[in-house]
Amino acid sequence: QVRLVESGGGLVQPGGSLRLSCAASTSIFSINDGGWYRQAPGKQRELVAIITTAGSTNYADSVKGRFTISRDNARNTVFLQMNSLKPEDTAVYYCYVDHQLSRHWGQGTQVTVSS
Repeated sequence: QVRLVESGGGLVQPGGSLRLSCAASTSIFSINDGGWYRQAPGKQRELVAIITTAGSTNYADSVKGRFTISRDNARNTVFLQMNSLKPEDTAVYYCYVDHQLSRHWGQGTQVTVSS
């Protein structure tokens, strides 16, 4: 069974940075596409960033130029580097991986951007 554990969330001031990590229980990210979603209070979950097995990346327009998704296959971990954070980035961030026709989710990590 695939288990994903996120970490790195917290409270940060506008303009600050955070780095989220998503560690998998198996070497799954090297052979499957994965990424990050986020869900703000009262809003639908939205896609933030994707990384494919080939290493291609794609981002939501709202985070382009500020967020970077990357992967460390040796550590079975996907990262989301978030710079120039804005209050509207406040949300619970979830990592996911698509494996064997199923989407697996982490438990989420809270990111709060506030002065």
